[in-house]
Amino acid sequence: MQNGFVETLIGAAVVIVAGVFFYYGWNTTGSGSVAGYEVLAKFDRVDGIGVGTDVRLSGIKIGAVTNQELDLKSYRALLRMNIKKDIALPEDSSVKVASEGLLGGSYLSISPGGSDTMMKPGSEFESTQGSIDFVGLMFQAMTGGGADKKSDTPPAGTSPATPAPAPAIQ
Repeated sequence: MQNGFVETLIGAAVVIVAGVFFYYGWNTTGSGSVAGYEVLAKFDRVDGIGVGTDVRLSGIKIGAVTNQELDLKSYRALLRMNIKKDIALPEDSSVKVASEGLLGGSYLSISPGGSDTMMKPGSEFESTQGSIDFVGLMFQAMTGGGADKKSDTPPAGTSPATPAPAPAIQ
């Protein structure tokens, strides 16, 4: 009977310590909800972006992605972001999908514009840049990136009407 009571106390202590670490991590990383206003952006690609992804300005978290869906008219990804209420963004600001490094996560990076008019709740970013397909880029680099594609223009000294000589059959 004594062993069961001690094991229960140790289990309870482990659960309490885990709860304290979770609470500390939640508060120090700013993972909680952001009180502010909603803005929208449409992207061609949003690989690595999900609900809760950071929205940063100059590397500082100013908001989070609250929803993502497919715009059925344009077939682009529609992201809704919540921006802190004390951050005013010029209406000509742009947003792009950025990466923390080669193996790091993705986030949204806002570049402020120069307009005197600020975005209002429900405004949409006019300028966006989606994620980059790193695997596709690496494949292109390893295979020559299509450098050997045939050109539609004929080589110098030949006329488009004159066919090139056929290779000799041996």
